[in-house]
Amino acid sequence: MRPLFVLALPFFLAFGTALSAAEVKLVRVWPDYRTSQSFTRVGEYFGGVEKSPELLVRSQPEARDGYYFLTRFRCSEAIPGAILAIETVLPGNEVAEVHFLSLDLPRGGRAVLAGLTGTDWPAATVVPTAWRLRLLSPGGAELARQQSFLWSLPAAPAGTAPEADDPASAEPAPAPAAAPAAGT
Repeated sequence: MRPLFVLALPFFLAFGTALSAAEVKLVRVWPDYRTSQSFTRVGEYFGGVEKSPELLVRSQPEARDGYYFLTRFRCSEAIPGAILAIETVLPGNEVAEVHFLSLDLPRGGRAVLAGLTGTDWPAATVVPTAWRLRLLSPGGAELARQQSFLWSLPAAPAGTAPEADDPASAEPAPAPAAAPAAGT
């Protein structure tokens, strides 16, 4: 009986480890530009510090103006040291810019307001052509992802041009989303 238990022990340990891995769901993403005034609360006028109902992370913590991704996560376990990778393709660019923001995600449902602020965002009028958010474990494993519709469009084959007789070719097509460089 003992040898059977010794042989089965690795199976049970592996199964238990798989069950203990945190399950994460990225419920929804609302991207939008926000000004610094939209973060000012009454308490700040009386000498208080900035407070937000969401978990707030910024690419440049001292700057408030920027493009934000209000994201709702659901986690079965807390994930300290998680990394939020924000990839954006800006108008006129073919290569994605990647920003990594560190956050401690608590257990349960939580809204995260992740911003590309300061010099990491060009202007209030700029809207990304395509974007993708990836939540990574502290070790770099992808736990959840969500992307814009244009992120998944394939690039146009080289050397193809719209037909001159085609009325749809009168309007310029949106720039295809380029995949980020390998290893990012």
